[in-house]
Amino acid sequence: MAQDPPAQDLMHYDAMAQEALRGVVRSALKRAATEGLPGAHHFYITFKTDAPGVSGPNDLLSKYPDEMTIVLQHQYWDLAPGETFFSVTLQFSGQPKRLSVPYGAVTRFYDPSVQFLLQFEAPPPAPPGAVEPAPEPNEAAPDAPTGEDGSKIVSLDQFRKK
Repeated sequence: MAQDPPAQDLMHYDAMAQEALRGVVRSALKRAATEGLPGAHHFYITFKTDAPGVSGPNDLLSKYPDEMTIVLQHQYWDLAPGETFFSVTLQFSGQPKRLSVPYGAVTRFYDPSVQFLLQFEAPPPAPPGAVEPAPEPNEAAPDAPTGEDGSKIVSLDQFRKK
């Protein structure tokens, strides 16, 4: 008797599992931000630099146009894990650089101290021109854009809890 092929997964269990495991990354970063990294724990985080929502200095993102791995161990500052992304300041060639990375852009999370590894499917790249690099630290942020009727457009990021 022939076996029926498996039904199409309309629940998208793979996507749900990926999202749940990204929650492990979020929880680990939140714990590191509040308590520091205990013992020998440290993180290697690989992410797609061309994924929607990734921001950082233009010179850094252009140097790594596809993927970048960062290390959170001894020298990182201002780690700010949110619900959908995290931000951190790291030094590159002796210069502090701020990166913001959506959890959806993370492709690998590794803590070598305990051989803990999570790998994720790569997100599709953002359309060309959709990813805006973060302003350099010495650049002034542009004024808030205005709508056609003269009203100001305000980013809600400044009102979110950190």
